[in-house]
Amino acid sequence: MMRQTWKSVRANGGAPGVDKVTIADIESQGVESYLNDLGEELRKQLYEPQAVKRVMIPKASGGERPLGIPTVRDRIAQTVCKMIIEPIFEADFEDSSYGFRPKRSSKDAITAIKENLRQGKTEVYDADLSKYFDTIPHDKLQIVLKERITDPRLLKLINKWLKVPVCEDGKYTSGKGNNIGTPQGGVISPLLANIYFHMLDRIVNNAGSLFYKFGVKIVRYADDFVLMGRILSVEIIDKLKSLLNRMGLLINETKTRQIDAKKESFNFLGFTIRYDLSINGGNTRYWNIFPGKKSEQKIRDHVKEYLTTHGHCNAQDVARGLKPIMRGWLNYFEIKGVSYPAMSKRRLRFYMYNSLNLYYHRKSQRKCRLYGHNVFEVLVTKFGLIDPIKYAYQPAHL
Repeated sequence: MMRQTWKSVRANGGAPGVDKVTIADIESQGVESYLNDLGEELRKQLYEPQAVKRVMIPKASGGERPLGIPTVRDRIAQTVCKMIIEPIFEADFEDSSYGFRPKRSSKDAITAIKENLRQGKTEVYDADLSKYFDTIPHDKLQIVLKERITDPRLLKLINKWLKVPVCEDGKYTSGKGNNIGTPQGGVISPLLANIYFHMLDRIVNNAGSLFYKFGVKIVRYADDFVLMGRILSVEIIDKLKSLLNRMGLLINETKTRQIDAKKESFNFLGFTIRYDLSINGGNTRYWNIFPGKKSEQKIRDHVKEYLTTHGHCNAQDVARGLKPIMRGWLNYFEIKGVSYPAMSKRRLRFYMYNSLNLYYHRKSQRKCRLYGHNVFEVLVTKFGLIDPIKYAYQPAHL
């Protein structure tokens, strides 16, 4: 198991934590002996996690948000624990939960939303939780964990990660007094978050619940979720808020909306969902699902950042560097039979066309051979750059 865990952590990469030990350092020192020593610490219950390094990263909406970086050693230990307990809880999780789960994705969540809309569940409660990962109560989480985990050693291990200190700008803050929140940046944090939120999933989907009685469905991806029904009464919304309150969670009222999806669009996981007139004319309508404005801006920002930081690359390297950026975005928003990203693809192509022309215009003083040419077409035909409007979904190579 330790070897399998190492492969997973190594594949995910990531920066070193407070101990400054990198994956390359461990490989140079000897992976087998490192894993054996850590395995012995875990077996003998001598393992103690190190502080999480906290750095601030910019948010797309402005401002900053904290990012936690555990040590490589702690990422390995958390992955071991995750591999043990995840199958236990996966057997219980509801089909309405899609985030951070094996063989499930945002595509499945969007597909479920479209199916609910087609069934007439067009009243939508688009919920936003206030800092969910940072507010999960430890005492209540431990109660939920004990429902399925009987080994006290595992519970003790998880509790250590919940109480881990934080290091920011070289200053350490003790974690012993922590009573809420999952470990920042931890491999196991998304699983713990799903385990806790499963309580709500279970109630909503229970055949004896108020939600089930009125045909209300929940679609959840981590802490993002929507309630959908033909009618979402005050009684139903009040019941939801009451349950969340008992869980120690809080709805962000300023960002939460209750709408009739036939009259107003809503956004979920980067997609905009809107009831549009058919392009074939007449009065027929369809559920149009496409990349949202923020998602379109995000890919433009990534392209701009790449071109700004790679001013001295040759054409082949530019095409090679832009391909994974574009492929990831295009693959994400392409859901066969569900989403319609054609217009977004055209806008992305137009942006690429202009950005690359400007990029090589700036290089013209260095006698760039592509100056004055249709740069976008040259990079597509000669160097394999992706043309968004001609691109078809390609699964990632494992």
